[in-house]
Formats: sequence, C-alpha cells, structure tokens
Amino acid sequence: MRLREFVDRLDRGGELIRITAKVDTRFEITEITDRISKMEGGGKALLFENTASGYPVLMNMMGSDRRMAMALGVSSLDDISARIDALLKGVMSPKNSMMDKLRMLPLLNDVAKWFPRKVLGRGECQQVVWRGADADLNRLPILTSWGADGGPFVTLPMVCTVDPETGIPNMGMYRMQQLDSHTTGMHWHRHKTGARHYDAYKRLGRRMPVSVAIGGDPSYIYSATAPMPDNMDEMLLAGMLRRKPVKLVKCITNDIWVPADCDFVLEGWVDPAEELVVEGPFGDHTGFYSLTDLYPRFHVEAITSRRDAIYPATIVGVPPMEDAYIAKATERIFLAPIRLAVQPEVRDLYMPIEGTAHNIALVSIAKRYEGQANKVAQGLWGAGQMMFNKYLIIAAEDVDVRSPKQVCALLRNIDPKRNLIFSEGILDVLDHATPTTGYGSKLAIDLTDVEPCNEAMPQLPSTQITPCDGVASVNTELYDALGLVMLFAASERRDDVDVAAYLEKRGIKARFAVLFDHGAAEGMTLNDLLWIAAANTDPKRDISLRGELVVIDAQSKRPGVGRNPLRFPNVVTSTMDVVEMVDGRWSEYGFERFVDSPSRKYRRLLLSDKADW
Repeated sequence: MRLREFVDRLDRGGELIRITAKVDTRFEITEITDRISKMEGGGKALLFENTASGYPVLMNMMGSDRRMAMALGVSSLDDISARIDALLKGVMSPKNSMMDKLRMLPLLNDVAKWFPRKVLGRGECQQVVWRGADADLNRLPILTSWGADGGPFVTLPMVCTVDPETGIPNMGMYRMQQLDSHTTGMHWHRHKTGARHYDAYKRLGRRMPVSVAIGGDPSYIYSATAPMPDNMDEMLLAGMLRRKPVKLVKCITNDIWVPADCDFVLEGWVDPAEELVVEGPFGDHTGFYSLTDLYPRFHVEAITSRRDAIYPATIVGVPPMEDAYIAKATERIFLAPIRLAVQPEVRDLYMPIEGTAHNIALVSIAKRYEGQANKVAQGLWGAGQMMFNKYLIIAAEDVDVRSPKQVCALLRNIDPKRNLIFSEGILDVLDHATPTTGYGSKLAIDLTDVEPCNEAMPQLPSTQITPCDGVASVNTELYDALGLVMLFAASERRDDVDVAAYLEKRGIKARFAVLFDHGAAEGMTLNDLLWIAAANTDPKRDISLRGELVVIDAQSKRPGVGRNPLRFPNVVTSTMDVVEMVDGRWSEYGFERFVDSPSRKYRRLLLSDKADW
C-alpha cells in the first residue's frame, strides 16, 4: 500500500482532515497537530497540502486505535496478535509424527512468502534523483517542532544499515537533526543496532554506507519502531503484517536496499573516524527535552523520491500523542512472542500511555511458586526493549491489569517491605531522572499474593489544609481509592519538606504520598500527574518508607545536587507567540470547532525558558 493510497483510505474512512491554508514547517504544523492529537480518541490525521517545499506533509496518521489498525491492514490489532500467537505455537509445538511435520508445510510456505524480495532496476522511490549539490535537504519540509529544539528534525526516518561482518541488514528509527543543506545528526543510542553497526565499521576502519527511507507503506514505518530481535530483518515483519513481501531496490550511490515504493530516500554515509557533532536539544516522546549530546554526522550524497511524494512526519512530546498508539500496537503484537519465547507465565502486558512506553508496565502472570514475580521481573528487564522499563507491577492472572480499580485495591494492601522489589539496570538514555545516563534503579511491585482491600480509608480530618511547612496545597482525589495523597511544594523549590511529618501533624493516615512541584497543582489531570511522577523519579533515590507510608519525591531534581543528574530538562511546550499565532489563524485551517493549546497548561511546569533548568 503506497502512502498516497493510505491517505485516500483515511479520507474515505472519515479519518483525514485536509488543510489547504499555507502553513510553516517551523512550529506551526506542530502546534496545530498537538491540539488535534490530544483530542479524545486521538483526533484525525492531518494532511497539510500547502507548504513552502511543495510537498504535502502527513501528520498523526497512526494516532488512533482505528488508524493504527488501518495502517497495518486489519480491523483490529488483536487480529495480528492472534496470527502471531498461532504461528509461534505452530512452530514451537512438539512434532510427534510425520503427519504433524507435514501439517507445518503450508505454514512454512506462507512464511517463505513474507521474506523481502530484491528487484532489478529502479523503483518508484527513484523516479526523481538529485545528486551532489542538488541533493539539498532544504528541498524537504523537515519540521522544527518546539521552541527549544536545536533545529529541524526528520522524525520518521527508516535508517537502513548493514552489519559489515555478517551482511545482515537493519532498519531502525533514529531521529535526524538537519545540521546544514547536506548533513544531519544520526541519533542512534548506544543500545540500538545502528550504533552496533557503527562500532563494527569503526573497528574495521571503514566508512559506513547509510540510506534513509521515508514514507511508503505504513507497515514499514511501524516495523522500523518495533522491538525486533537483533539480526532479524524488519522488512520480514513488514511482509508478515502485509501478508506479502516487501520489494526492495538497490540505492543509486551505495549497495543498501530500500523499499521500492517509499516516498523519499536519503543516500549517504557516516565516517566513524570523523569527529562527533553536537545534536539536540529535541522535544522528545517522554514529554521532556532530550538535551544536547554528541552523535555521528550523516552526509547526504543523493536524494531520490517519487514524483507524487508525500512527506510523513510525527511530533512527540507530552502524552498522549501519535507515538502512544504505536506503542499500544507493539504491546498487543509482541505479547505472544514474550509469552511463548521469553516468559511463558505472562498472561497480559499493559503499558499505560502515561509511562511513555518505558516507564510503567503492568503484567499478569500464572503464578505457581514463591518468588516467581521476582523471576519474571528480572527476566523482562533482560528482554529486548523491556530492559528500559523502570516501574513494573506484577499481578496474578485473575487480575485485570488494565483496570485501575482492581490494581488500586491491591496496591492499598501491600506490605512495602515485602512487596517492593528494588533493583538496578539499563534504562532508556532519555530517562532524565537517573544520575547516570542509561543506567539507574528500577522497582517491581509484587501483587501476586496480595488480597484486595475493600475497607474504607480512615476519614480525612475536617480541618482545612492550609499552606505551611513548604507545602502549598494538597490533593486527596485518590485517597479513598488508593490511600494516596498528593502534595504540591511551595512555589520556590524546597528540599526539606518532611512529607511524613506533615501528614502526621494533620492526622492524615495515607498509604502513599507523592510530592510534586508547585506548578503541577493547577489544571493537571491524574493522568498528567502519573506521567510526571514516573518521569521525574529514580526509585531508589526518590522512594522512601516511613513505616507503612510510601513517600515518593516527584519534584524536579536540582541538577548536580547529591545523587541528582547533572542536567535536568524542561517539559516540552510551544512558545506563547506560536500559540497565539495559531489561535489567530484557526479559522483558516478549516476545523469545525476551536481547540485550545495544550501548551497553555503545561507551561506551568517550565523551570526556565530553555531546554533545561
């Protein structure tokens, strides 16, 4: 399915809004998309048809459950999960007779049909060719998203590399900051396959060919984000999702093969001997800026494209956004492999949007022996991208881990000393709360033997809670359901707030207490506060036990103090001049009703006017 065909399908399905007013790729498209993507259900896909480049820009194309399923050619993501489940059971089940083995032949024949196929000649992605000085990145409508971003970023690049030692290809999604007309940064984290290939070329003393595909069938884009096992071709996953092989063509200036029907291809190279370049900041999917760091430079030798190319892009920032629905698809699609190949006792896996993919996960398991929850935690923390998880809640298989009511009833009844399992390990490089980049503490909560608590919490004191002792306000919205009290610090950062003493002095008998910055008090939803608490905490440093009370310090961390990180990022928002500009132009865009900017609320969380504190 070509990208333009997918756009037409979205249009016919009532899932697309075409915007004919001329828009700026610098901030304006982002601010419009942020408003629409945070509408209930993810809003609509947006096609900006009038940009200075002449290319339409497609945004939010997979930003709902329905559009995510449409992108993968199914009516429901559960269809894919069931298909993978059946495939793995067929492959992994014992074959006790010749007939059992023969029954596998049709299945293996289907699998063989999914492998990518190399075709001779040029593909549709090579209908237009620019080389040398003409291969100018300024031809493309590359977005600058947020006010403190370091520049324009390609946000849906499918970066194609080859292991020089094995010849196995890889396609990963690593953002690319445009540095000038012919170079970008190449933001592959140290844990990613692209970085491993880069290290291999460095050992060999060779320049590394790289090609970047943009657009094409949405299944390609999804597959580039998927947590595939190392040395397994993402194009095989795309073929399985499409139920037909991906046709590949060889690039013009190097020997890398790319999908023949994608919209753009950037061909070039990275020289491991070249000095690294400063990349960032970038308003990231965590809802905070990822700050400047050093990454390789990608040199563009050629740009090829379709004649009718559409430029797909995405924005990331404070959840929910389009990436939340991509993560939900991964959660469903990869449950069967996790259950069958990694942790067979896992029954369900749920990653709330507020956890921004890595911070929070809940699993239910079929428990058979003591300590099994600990085993599952350690196993999942060693499995692919689950190694980045920070908070893991483990419940028995009869618990619906997607039900806040059921989970809260169990959490209220925990024994903190017995049910909290602290550990350390690999974290996402984007985790800004840990004192060491990419490494920090983790917490698993074992609910497998905990009985739900149905007793009412002690009644809150009737006396008015007034600001004092460094606390400006208190929220008791979750007191009855979870025994949780949320406190908001005074406007000036206070490091000496004694939460337990504050509650005891006022006769509040809570099970959990969370201390937030003052700016989080006004206008934030419970979902917002969960996102902030998960993002701003390192479990061993920020969670303490005071008897039966669990105290969590979810404040912003003053950089370089104690075990705090050396840098602490700001929340991602639009600047007020952009917000007001879009307000003033809203009627020109053709929307049925006005949608206010989410940035008005989240700007209360800003620590400075820069990307960091």
